[in-house]
Amino acid sequence: METPNAVAALSALAHPGRLEVFRLLVRAGPEGMAAGDIARATGSLANTLSTNLNLLAGAGLVTSRREGRSIIYAAGYDRMSELLAFLMEDCCSGNREICAPLAAIAAACC
Repeated sequence: METPNAVAALSALAHPGRLEVFRLLVRAGPEGMAAGDIARATGSLANTLSTNLNLLAGAGLVTSRREGRSIIYAAGYDRMSELLAFLMEDCCSGNREICAPLAAIAAACC
């Protein structure tokens, strides 16, 4: 991942509402959630949610697809993985103890 893309992704996540939506979509899995369900789960107003989803999508952190009358949003797992790899790229200078907790989290969830 190039630095400008990392900055865009981090900027998109640097807001409580957007971070909440992104984490909700990560938990929802690849099947995603309808916009109305996201709004109810987060207590977001429709226009605020729309803005947050557009910013997350612009950073590649959220994808969308139409199913009938609904728009389904899902986490952009590829971009999330790229961002995490970028952040960890120079991690620890070879000192495994520093990154061991992160490796344990990754092993437990995946």
